[in-house]
Amino acid sequence: MLRSLLLSAAILGPFGAQAQGVAGPYLAARIAGFSNDYVAASEYYAQLIRRDDSNAQALENAIIINSVLGRFEAAAEIADDLEALGQRSQFASGAKLVQALVDARYEDARALLGQEEGVGGALLDGLLSAWVAIAAGETTDGLAQFDTLAETESFAPFAWIQKAYALAMAGDFEGADEILSGRAHGPLPANVRVVEAHAQILMKLDREADALDLLRQANDAANAPVLQDLQARIEAGEDVAYDVVTSPRDGLAEAYFTLALLLADESSTTFTLLNARAATTLRPDESDALILTAELLESQAQHDLAASVLTEVSRDDPAFFGAEIARADVLLASDQEDAAIEALRALSRSNADRKEVWSAYADALRRVDRPADAVAAYDRAIELDGGDASENWFWFFARGTAHQELGDWDPAETDFRRALELSPEQPNVLNYLGYGLVEQRTDLDEALDLIERAVEAQPNDGYITDSLGWALYRLDRFEEAVEPMERAVMLEPLDPLINDHLGDVLWVVGRTREAEFQWRRALSLDPEEDLDRIRRKLEVGLDQVLEKEAQSGAVEAARD
Repeated sequence: MLRSLLLSAAILGPFGAQAQGVAGPYLAARIAGFSNDYVAASEYYAQLIRRDDSNAQALENAIIINSVLGRFEAAAEIADDLEALGQRSQFASGAKLVQALVDARYEDARALLGQEEGVGGALLDGLLSAWVAIAAGETTDGLAQFDTLAETESFAPFAWIQKAYALAMAGDFEGADEILSGRAHGPLPANVRVVEAHAQILMKLDREADALDLLRQANDAANAPVLQDLQARIEAGEDVAYDVVTSPRDGLAEAYFTLALLLADESSTTFTLLNARAATTLRPDESDALILTAELLESQAQHDLAASVLTEVSRDDPAFFGAEIARADVLLASDQEDAAIEALRALSRSNADRKEVWSAYADALRRVDRPADAVAAYDRAIELDGGDASENWFWFFARGTAHQELGDWDPAETDFRRALELSPEQPNVLNYLGYGLVEQRTDLDEALDLIERAVEAQPNDGYITDSLGWALYRLDRFEEAVEPMERAVMLEPLDPLINDHLGDVLWVVGRTREAEFQWRRALSLDPEEDLDRIRRKLEVGLDQVLEKEAQSGAVEAARD
């Protein structure tokens, strides 16, 4: 690309160079945009706009990029430039609408929402119109607009839920309860946010028992920190306020957040981000919207942006520890291992009684090759929980792998067997336990049975299939080992260890040239372990390598 641009400038002379002055930032902005590097793209578009070199397409792209970054004021200004060119754009209208709502310019917002083409689609525009009316002091009209929106069957649940929020905001807790209980319009989706609002409303109606019953059912079904915190506060006798939506601006943010959640699994990530950013712009302390925004950025490999968004979650918010765990994951994904571990270490001090924190800390320690520290963190998580629930099989499995990395087979085996007790037939546990027994050269018949069960459960897993081939090899069933080992390489062709294993199996059945090919292939894949051993096998063959290893083992045994 760079070479072609330089050649174009050389051929076109001074006029070409002038064109390149425009094309360079524009192409750079486009490339940055395509790769979701929003910060770089915004800088390139800003260069074009400052130099007055931008066209309509560049302006619209700049509006989108700034909106995704949550810079709606800048996006709205660029939207004015676009309209000055006689161009209309849904993205321009969207940016101007968010900024009008931020500035409480509700008549401007109404004008934008009243455009024939709309702004954000029928559902979002309908919800926003209702909240704008309420914000303008026209509460009766706003509530009626929710009713009108609910006449569209697919929109009804969202319209009713937000009407309930508006009623509660206005102090009509009885009316809000009628809706959220399902008595008014039938059952509604009971997500975490709805349950939180309904429980708070029940508390305002002095129905503590009903609120606790609702929360206990929800907490039995899902791990939602905000609901756990709310239940704990009620049980402690604290006064609970209604704070899900306390102002029309909160309601406007809720409308954007509702659409973002709906789009999260069905639309482009960028379009979903526009709505999530609108929600956080209108309500900067809304942790659910912040976390969704970070998740969307992380899915686009924008690790720094995602981590930055997560730092905006308040330390006092029940979702804080979950946000910090997510931030640590983002830091790990961007190779900032020390920062990730420090974040989780600090969290384990401030939230020392939360098993989820210790589990996340342990997982991170294992990922950065600190198995001894990981074992200690898993110990704490299991101690806090008791470890008897079936879903805790993974803690024992993960702690077992950490023990195995430390060379401590006995506790590793104990953990693997405990994991199987909690969740029988887990393929990964069957495989690790079976493979470990193979490597220990003990209970080989049981090891083979375990691995065969794992393969049956996950026949297309190359690593588990490799374990089966290796177990047969260890049992001296060489001919039987060939087929699963060849299949393992087909499933995981770029794994050096599996290629090395196939080489060993092929050697012992007399297919020496093919074995040497597999060993060379294993070397070409940059193995982290056994590099010298593979080279030695290529020099003298597997037989001599095994013979020398046997002699060395005998010498070590004699010394012991």
